[in-house]
Amino acid sequence: MPILMLVGLVGCSGKGTPQPVFPDPPGETAMYDTSVLHDEQKWTVNNAHDPGIIKTEDGYYVFSTDVKVGGEPKPGVMVRKSADLIHWQWVGYALPGIPEEAGAWSSAVNLWAPDVVKHGDEYRLYYSASTFGSRQSMIAMATSPSIEGPWTDQGAVLKTRSEDALNAIDPNIVTDTEGRMWMVYGSFFGGIHIIELDPATGKPREEGFGTRIAARDPVTEDGAVEGPYIIYNEKFKKYYLFVSYDSLFEDYNVRVARSDSITGPYVDYNGREMTDTEFQPQYEIGNKVLGGYKFGEDEGWVAPGHNSVLKDGDDYYIVHHARGEVDKHWSYLHIRKILWTEDGWPVVSPERYAGEKEQDIPEAMVAGEWQRIEIDPLVDGMIESDPLILHSDGKLEGRRGKGAWTFDGRRTLNLTWEEVPEGEGRKASVQLLPSWDWEKGVQTLVFTGLDERGISIWGKREAPGES
Repeated sequence: MPILMLVGLVGCSGKGTPQPVFPDPPGETAMYDTSVLHDEQKWTVNNAHDPGIIKTEDGYYVFSTDVKVGGEPKPGVMVRKSADLIHWQWVGYALPGIPEEAGAWSSAVNLWAPDVVKHGDEYRLYYSASTFGSRQSMIAMATSPSIEGPWTDQGAVLKTRSEDALNAIDPNIVTDTEGRMWMVYGSFFGGIHIIELDPATGKPREEGFGTRIAARDPVTEDGAVEGPYIIYNEKFKKYYLFVSYDSLFEDYNVRVARSDSITGPYVDYNGREMTDTEFQPQYEIGNKVLGGYKFGEDEGWVAPGHNSVLKDGDDYYIVHHARGEVDKHWSYLHIRKILWTEDGWPVVSPERYAGEKEQDIPEAMVAGEWQRIEIDPLVDGMIESDPLILHSDGKLEGRRGKGAWTFDGRRTLNLTWEEVPEGEGRKASVQLLPSWDWEKGVQTLVFTGLDERGISIWGKREAPGES
């Protein structure tokens, strides 16, 4: 079937542009495989939650929250590694359990949301100790000369009490363009804060909680903002703040905003600040780049979120967990390429990473039948795709009516609808990417981009004869 798909796509590619290189089959991942429940060595991408990624000389490593389907998780921060970001191998636990200080302060039964950085010759593992719904929390640090340990606990980095307005969980360590080190952290209790660290110790320079850079109100699961992660893009000279919104099990989704300064203000595509709790509805703040989705009749993914971001050379990847549509108790590790719009906004691939590379696409490959997803911030939960036909004469048609498409001859596709209600999005600019269709198990072409409202638009080309 992969061969048929490749022939169907490239056989009509025409002349001029070289044939694109599609990813090789990455292998299958069995979903909801109860045979691995108690065999950690087979937990490749299963039982991955709140993943934090780091690249080392020995490969890529993901550290994640202690979770387990079908039983109580062992505490200690789960560790996995990969040579290619596609195939993952279980390593073990960073710590032998919950360190004494963290347990005494928080009563934690597992450790959450780790982040790992390297400073000089030392690796630093930041982790969260808390219990669900509590603000009696602690961010702590362990150090090691080796990414696989052993790790030595260095105690508390930041503590919050039950009576505090904010919550010391979900740390991410970032160094700004001036070489200053910061920790961004927090949750829907009090929002997201950033505080400067002393590089020598990896702990805050001053007392206090730092500066608030994102918040939502009211404080409910449906009003959650958590899992912050900051990156800097040298090309656009901007800091980008990624956060997760809403309920962990139901409608988790990833938002992004950007700033000229690491301490904010962070502003979305429409100029709304991430600290604006007065604007209504609040779910319209932040560019929604990833949410629950379903292509056609294939099984979808629910509540993707709590991401980290990897910059690997010139490539960027978003690393997150997601839950299968059939059974939301199972969380899986997902990695996707991030592409960038001309005006400097990150957009996410509709398909998980399988080795795809950004490259020029022959125009003759574009026409055909597609499935399109509009990642609407107004829609909670899983969004289903709708058909889109791109005709070879430059016209298009789909659920929203008729229109036209144009192609720049490289990888940018522009879609224009003729008649749509005001405010629903008439134009979109998207980028094409040769990918692996994990739902069908074939090679395919996808697109990702934004419409003029800043709403993410995804597409996946159907195999010839599939519709």
